[in-house]
Amino acid sequence: MLEHRVKSWVELQELLFEGSWNEALHRFRPTLAFRGMPDASMDLATGLNRRGGDYSRQEHVMLRAFRKYARGTAYPCGSVWDWLALAQHHGLPTRLLDWTFSPYVALHFLSENLELYGTDGVVWSVDYRETNRLLPRPLKVQLRQEGADVFSAEMLEEVAPRLRAFDQLTRRSFVLFFEPPSLDERIVNQFALFSVMNAPSSRLDTFLEKQERGVRRIIVPAKLKREVRDKLDQANITERVLFPGLDGLSRWLRRYYNPKPPGPPEGLPPGGSRNED
Repeated sequence: MLEHRVKSWVELQELLFEGSWNEALHRFRPTLAFRGMPDASMDLATGLNRRGGDYSRQEHVMLRAFRKYARGTAYPCGSVWDWLALAQHHGLPTRLLDWTFSPYVALHFLSENLELYGTDGVVWSVDYRETNRLLPRPLKVQLRQEGADVFSAEMLEEVAPRLRAFDQLTRRSFVLFFEPPSLDERIVNQFALFSVMNAPSSRLDTFLEKQERGVRRIIVPAKLKREVRDKLDQANITERVLFPGLDGLSRWLRRYYNPKPPGPPEGLPPGGSRNED
């Protein structure tokens, strides 16, 4: 795993989009998943991991109860993977972890919390083509047959219609990324995808630390966060877009009109301007 500490917005862009060129397609089509976090010391614990103890043993019990009581809602769910995505989306502790195809969405979650502007943030970047190399054969075959790099709920159901079957595909730890169904505008606008490992108690950060290729931590220093946040606002990467509805609108307004964090943005003297003309 590589780690790089950036010094400027320009360097950050270069790293986020590095390796985007796909020679086979002759297009800039990266195979990267991103996760932005406001504190670089945060780990990649899932909802189940954070509960600790034997909580992960209750995974099937909670999911069964969720399916029972959530039936009749507006969300059409067929497979266990649809239900797992829906449960994660609404805050149930699961083995899933939220990621995005968009580096700018990742930067939003890195810079949204104004209370952590004095803390370095981090963007995790994972090339899922590399993690796919460690998948068990049935999953590799499924990707090859579909001509895909990430899974859908339907693809996973064909190989493992139940979580127990998924966990028993191999004894070796692996991670895969799957794109959830478009349950609502939030998932669509956040360009969301989930990571999932083959055991409810597995730790993704422990797994990724051992990977020599395709995994990078980009550290965004605290003094650069203001510039990142302001430029994302200008690009319309805001709570209003990523969380459609009145809740997202209120989150955006509360942050946008909050008094600015102390100190000038990186590279700009107090009262100064980058344009000297």
